[in-house]
Amino acid sequence: MQQVLEIDHPVVKRYLSILRDKNTETAAFRRALNSIGTILAYQALTELPIEEYEVETPIQQATGYKPGAEVFVIPILRAGLSLVDGITTFMPDAKVGHIGVYRDEETHEPVNYYHNFPGGLNGAYTLVVDPMLATGGTATHALNFLKENGADNIRFVSLICAPEGIKRLQKEHPDVPIITAAIDEKLNENAFIVPGLGDAGDRYFGTL
Repeated sequence: MQQVLEIDHPVVKRYLSILRDKNTETAAFRRALNSIGTILAYQALTELPIEEYEVETPIQQATGYKPGAEVFVIPILRAGLSLVDGITTFMPDAKVGHIGVYRDEETHEPVNYYHNFPGGLNGAYTLVVDPMLATGGTATHALNFLKENGADNIRFVSLICAPEGIKRLQKEHPDVPIITAAIDEKLNENAFIVPGLGDAGDRYFGTL
């Protein structure tokens, strides 16, 4: 898979337009994000290894296929949860872990406040998900932590990315492909993605 995959598809563009619109209400926002999550999962799992086995159809034997590796979905809390339903709709057998990160107000460094991973990260096909890749600080920290805990086959899945965040991830984690629905223009002075869609977590959970 290429290092950065931006999905160019008419349906994705339509859903993105709904998500960007400040007048979109919570229910419609959730539906659009869940739909894009499924499309992102399809793209992120195109290189998932498969194993063959024999199945009996009503007519005769045929070759069946099943995943050759476990799939883990690790949302970065809280906003990352907004992509989980769409991804697990596409891959219902995926196991879901969690990682929570906050930024220390004094040091401005990311700090873990929670994590819970399925056993066996080593060798698994791990999707780390966060709807917005802005500066890349939180994402880089989460990837470091996952690698320290055995993850060795990671893809980073995001709805919208800023060029600044992509650059940082490519520098610090060149082995991790990025799958996204859009690469936006830049970050503003407050580190919000432009044009972006505001706070994806607040809009998805209705906590504006």
